[in-house]
Amino acid sequence: ARVEAAAGRQLADVAALAQRAVDRPRNLGFALSGTTLPGKSAPSFTLGAGEIEMGMGIHGEPGIWRDKLKPADTLADEMLDRLLAEAPPDGKRVALLVNSLGATPLEELYILYRRLAAQLTAKGYAVVLPLVGRYTTSMEMAGASVTISFLDDELELLLQAPADCPFWMVK
Repeated sequence: ARVEAAAGRQLADVAALAQRAVDRPRNLGFALSGTTLPGKSAPSFTLGAGEIEMGMGIHGEPGIWRDKLKPADTLADEMLDRLLAEAPPDGKRVALLVNSLGATPLEELYILYRRLAAQLTAKGYAVVLPLVGRYTTSMEMAGASVTISFLDDELELLLQAPADCPFWMVK
């Protein structure tokens, strides 16, 4: 929206664009461990060895289920099914963000990305902006989140506009 504001667009247009950008993404994460928030002496929640929690919040809010750890492809498929169930009807071009919650290494994120991108393609979606890394973390929390942003032409153009700031660089 800042690019649009700098281009001299009216405030109402910039606000409508910003609202559209907020309304289009869908996000879901899973945790393999809790996080210890600043000022606290213990993690916000704990998981047993080999356990996972799907749908938890980045600050430790309860998820939608807790169970034994499952294979990466099984997790990716469930996350994608849940996210696509909420997809807008007009967004077949997507930005796909696979994010480490802090302690998950890049290599493991790429395992998730591989499956998600293949499944999206098989379902008729085009991944036009893949993002894999640490974008929104919760200290040393092990886990990942997946965000699919359903793009229109204008949002795609703006998302790919040159930017240079911490954790977000597009050239």
